[in-house]
Amino acid sequence: MRLDEDACYRALETRDLRFDGRFFTGVQSTGIYCRPICPARTPKRERCVFFPSAAAAQEAGYRPCLRCRPEASPGTPAWLGTSALVSRALRLIAEGALDDADAPALASRLGVGERHLRRLFLRHVGASPLAVAQTRRLLFAKKLLDETALSMTEVALSSGFSSVRRFNDAIRATYARTPRELRQAASRRGGGAALGAPDIALRLPFRPPLDWGALAGFLGARAIPGVESADPGAYRRTVRVAGGHGIVEVRPAPGEPCLLARLRLPGTEGLIHCAERLRRLFDLGADPDAIAAHLGADPQLASRVGAMPGVRVPGAWDGFELAVRAILGQQVSVRAATQLAGRLVERHGEPLAVRGGLPEGAEGLRFVFPTPEALAAADLADLGMPRARAAAISSLAARVASGEVALDASRGLEETVRALSAVPGVGAWTAHYIAMRALREPDAFPATDLALRRALGGISGADLLAMAEAWRPWRAYAAMLLWTEDAQGARPEEREISNGSLAG
Repeated sequence: MRLDEDACYRALETRDLRFDGRFFTGVQSTGIYCRPICPARTPKRERCVFFPSAAAAQEAGYRPCLRCRPEASPGTPAWLGTSALVSRALRLIAEGALDDADAPALASRLGVGERHLRRLFLRHVGASPLAVAQTRRLLFAKKLLDETALSMTEVALSSGFSSVRRFNDAIRATYARTPRELRQAASRRGGGAALGAPDIALRLPFRPPLDWGALAGFLGARAIPGVESADPGAYRRTVRVAGGHGIVEVRPAPGEPCLLARLRLPGTEGLIHCAERLRRLFDLGADPDAIAAHLGADPQLASRVGAMPGVRVPGAWDGFELAVRAILGQQVSVRAATQLAGRLVERHGEPLAVRGGLPEGAEGLRFVFPTPEALAAADLADLGMPRARAAAISSLAARVASGEVALDASRGLEETVRALSAVPGVGAWTAHYIAMRALREPDAFPATDLALRRALGGISGADLLAMAEAWRPWRAYAAMLLWTEDAQGARPEEREISNGSLAG
């Protein structure tokens, strides 16, 4: 990715918050790299080197600044003009694709050669895939040292390091300090605030604005009884993680560009994956300014963009759970689909078992969503839905369990839609909806959707698809704008975001 260095320096001089996470500045005289909003004195122009990512700065030999804390930035937006392949690879790395595998395995999942993938990464990200993964682990470890009271062993394993020795060596090589010294420095700055055991608190930064009310309303209307709950104050849900079950709670931080997460888990291993799942669930990697600028240029969306700033596409904690919920939502209202999902969980889910009992506010959470293996073997005939829909869920579960259908970023949008549409009972609407929310495809677009057409005056699906060409590559965000507007004016009896048809 090529940066306009003069524009970067102007943003650095003004400490423009809009550029936080878009680039990092390496200072040649100190060997340190910083966020654009660093409070330190602005270095001279000739001493600055600009990088498109923290990984690129670290691979060039620069150390993270201890004042502006690159690990606390909202992150580089998930798709800053990079190739679609690199964007998918970055999503897989964030999901842990290189924690237990190597670069050739990642390239194989994406269907390309390792050398080609490395060339693309160097061109668009400025660092190799392995460097991106290592920087991700390092910055998350630094975040845990600053924000939690976890032991050094817990920090190492939570961040994806295979051993404490590797963790210690990496921290010393990067920060020129020991992990303990970094934690002591955080304590002197007033960091390290932690919840009492067994809970863990994390801050999840984002690039403002973020419409929390719209997010909570959308998730709350579709919350699976016994598994999720959402209200204007917080979102809570049960989770399955390594070692057992847990509960996560997320709420906005008043006056701050971050969400506050509270996690009650059976252990700390894999905490980095939990944090990433929450970021995907609330779409915290989005760049609202870029999205608003693009969609706002369309006369059909301009007023909607202005009236609803900070729109996000709600994601999913688990792709399979979301896919099942999408199938349940075919041809019925949001309320009816929610009731069906609750019935499915009550009969086939796992009873929740949480260390330390239920935290305050989570009293209604009783189940963990069933696995693909469990639903593939289950009899769904008595759930009160058409046989075709029950068969679609069983077929999807079997294909996910066998690996035939991959609900991750290893495939592109078109290939994903084709694979999902090949499941009997899953049509194009459902496939795009799954790709949009579960796989974080920003250009997924269920063009046959009734509510989208209704929001635009009842136009046909073909006309909607033609109109949406101008919204690429942010069609999923355009859909959320239209859905949000439609939901605010829709009558209770009107059906949910569904085209009312089943394929196959």
